[in-house]
Amino acid sequence: MGFSEDPELQSLLLGLFFSMYLVTVLGNVLIILTVTSDSHLHTPMYFFLCSLSLVDVGFTSTTVPKLMVAILTHSTVISYAGCLTQMSFSIIFGCMDDLLLTVMAYDRFVAICHPLHYQVIMNPHHCGILLLLSFVATLLDSLLYNLLVLQITCFKGVEISNFFCDPTQLLNLTCSETLSSDVVTYIVSIIYGFLPMSGILFSYYKIVSSILSVPSPGGRYKAFSTCGSHLTVVCLFYGTGLGVYLSSAFSLSAGKVALASLVYMMVTPMLNPFIYSLRNRDIKQAMHRVFNKAVLSRSLYHTFRLGEKRQQT
Repeated sequence: MGFSEDPELQSLLLGLFFSMYLVTVLGNVLIILTVTSDSHLHTPMYFFLCSLSLVDVGFTSTTVPKLMVAILTHSTVISYAGCLTQMSFSIIFGCMDDLLLTVMAYDRFVAICHPLHYQVIMNPHHCGILLLLSFVATLLDSLLYNLLVLQITCFKGVEISNFFCDPTQLLNLTCSETLSSDVVTYIVSIIYGFLPMSGILFSYYKIVSSILSVPSPGGRYKAFSTCGSHLTVVCLFYGTGLGVYLSSAFSLSAGKVALASLVYMMVTPMLNPFIYSLRNRDIKQAMHRVFNKAVLSRSLYHTFRLGEKRQQT
């Protein structure tokens, strides 16, 4: 289901969605290029931030291009295979976002509470294992939902009360047996929602306790500034995710459910680069260095081309 059938409003929505998608992709790609090109940022924290930006691009690209095509063609139809594919990738990227935020909270916990052992605990090998385990866990989550959805036999002519193939909407189809799907949904919510959130809360409880024990105000501010951006992103991600869950749980109108999903899947990934670039001094300094290198390379290229033209004349 789309957001509106009004032609004038559809044109406005198309421009809005395209602008948001462009800002999301460019912002996250800028974060990735900045982290990969600056050796000062080759640390575990920025390795996971780079991974988070890559996942955010994939998360948004799973739904927004299809949404814009639906507005352009005035057709909200999606094929069976396309629906399963979109659902699978939205679960993979959404769950990966969740687990990466948990891993980043653990990274900040080790850095602040156990600074002397940080290099040993968060070495490149362990960081790679954490990223791999997160990816395997997301694949298992996606596989589980696919096995449930494949049992549904009444997909022809079905209306999904959202702008993408939302797994919760698919499992609530009237022709499907809802008890088993509800049980699985609750178990998955505990494993991939409650447990990561509990880990993040515990990490920040220990972080705040450790920061408050620092005697100097300057030391406390410096310690907290290293995790302020991550805490902001966590609140934004779980806040919008809770909004999506509540809108579905209380059976609100299709428009309100779609709007909550839109904020969760588009606004959060779009704001993440701004949060990290505006609140993080290292990222801002690295961006300045990357920009200066690009300007210098461009000026050297033009100087070289000008020298070649003079030699030819």
